[in-house]
Amino acid sequence: MLPNPKAELPDGDHASCLAVREVLNRIGDKWSALVIGTLGTGPKRFGELRRGIEGISQRMLTLTVRSLERDGLLTRRVTPSIPPRVDYELTELGRTLLVPVMGLVEWAQTHNDAMAQARARFDDAQGHR
Repeated sequence: MLPNPKAELPDGDHASCLAVREVLNRIGDKWSALVIGTLGTGPKRFGELRRGIEGISQRMLTLTVRSLERDGLLTRRVTPSIPPRVDYELTELGRTLLVPVMGLVEWAQTHNDAMAQARARFDDAQGHR
């Protein structure tokens, strides 16, 4: 996917810069993109989400899904049963993030080795190894 050649960073427009920062803070944190990507295949229960995202703690997953719900990117549906069943699903707005988020995931998978090699070269040149 090529970047939109007409898209530009906000040029001194405080409101636009703030909006971009807020969105990037939301989806660019350590876990949100992974939650969005995991929900891209359909609704998941909390335990399914947690098992699908290596390294996330129960507390961090709880905080992340709450933030994504607050921003209108996912819904939380409780089905009364014993124990209660809780399902998480991307909203229509959340689904609009799948293409850019999965594009970033694909980019990371493709270029991770090259970045690690660049870091090693940089560190060697700086005497940090």
